[in-house]
Amino acid sequence: MNAGDTAFVLISAALVMLMTPGLALIYGGMVRNKNVLGTIMQSFIILGIITFEWVLWGYSMSFGPDHGSIIGGLDWFGLKDVGMNPSPDYGSTIPHVAFMIFQCMFAILTPALITGAFAERLKFTALLPFILLWGTFVYNPLAHWVWGVGGWMGKMGALDFAGGTVVHISSGISALAAALIVGKRLGYGSTAYIPHNVPMTITGAAILWFGWFGFNAGSALACNGLAANAFVVTHIASAMAALSWMFMEWWHRGKPTTLGAASGAVAGLVAITPGSGFVGPVSAIIIGALGGVICYGGVLLKSRLGYDDSLDVVGIHGLGGTWGALATGLFASTKINPDGANGLFFGNPGQLWIQFVSVVATMVFAFIMTLIILKIIDALIGLRVSEEEEVKGLDISLHNEAGYSL
Repeated sequence: MNAGDTAFVLISAALVMLMTPGLALIYGGMVRNKNVLGTIMQSFIILGIITFEWVLWGYSMSFGPDHGSIIGGLDWFGLKDVGMNPSPDYGSTIPHVAFMIFQCMFAILTPALITGAFAERLKFTALLPFILLWGTFVYNPLAHWVWGVGGWMGKMGALDFAGGTVVHISSGISALAAALIVGKRLGYGSTAYIPHNVPMTITGAAILWFGWFGFNAGSALACNGLAANAFVVTHIASAMAALSWMFMEWWHRGKPTTLGAASGAVAGLVAITPGSGFVGPVSAIIIGALGGVICYGGVLLKSRLGYDDSLDVVGIHGLGGTWGALATGLFASTKINPDGANGLFFGNPGQLWIQFVSVVATMVFAFIMTLIILKIIDALIGLRVSEEEEVKGLDISLHNEAGYSL
């Protein structure tokens, strides 16, 4: 084992853990003040739900011994045989348990992203089983397909360094399914849903940007040059997307907004994630700049299509992850990562097709499975709060507390 690599991965795991509370602040600031605690609670409690699931069966399903290139078995149930010695398959210089806890933080963040789609109207009693079932039957198979030894996407050659398909496309397309099934907020189309605390959202975005260095650089699983490259391109893409979103909004609406700059920064982080271990700095500029423009357009699209994705999960994570996965097929270079592949612009057009197949497969699987899970929960206990509870706000109705005492 290497002490430096181990320390680096553990610190990266801590940074990724911080991303979920950061996301809670982003979402909490974007809703109305009567729903701030209910919204924050949705992300925060997922730290508990998914940790429970991950330790008992989630990690084994995601990274355990392969079954048919589709799923890992339950050989490592309860972290059996996942100990302090290195695993040759998942970081040969770090303890196996360090890799496990690093991946646990990814599994926590991903379903937390979905909660922005149904903010201000979902029952807490519906959230808990949804997260548990989604983590088990959507996230775990996808993680195995891409990162598990023997997973079919990995064997096909799909490149996803830190979660473009597994994290962002899966959460974005699941958010679309959730928005359609749960339905629109009361007054959608006639009521102005104004973010109640933009400074809170900006603070959350800053925390997310900070934590993302662990998300992407930590995926190198070693304190080396590849980690440094992932760190650098992550920052570049986020900065470029913040600028491109701001200028697009300035041109389109007449004024730049702080909320737009924060949204752009997150869009850039999403877009660079799958390629962060495969592309260089100049490519990161292009990926980030176009990511800001694409995601801004995606957010505008929801009003035209008429679905109520409360906090723009589909436009930012769904479209941003899709662009990032496809961009990896364009800009990947073996000069950056010899263990990867060249993309279209470096002489390998086949990689773009592989990336396209991985995107479509992720979308279809996540969308259908999320629909099934939500339909089952709706039939058993219902998904939405009552109209009276929605008008009163989730904080009082569901948790008997208020975010502010003024």
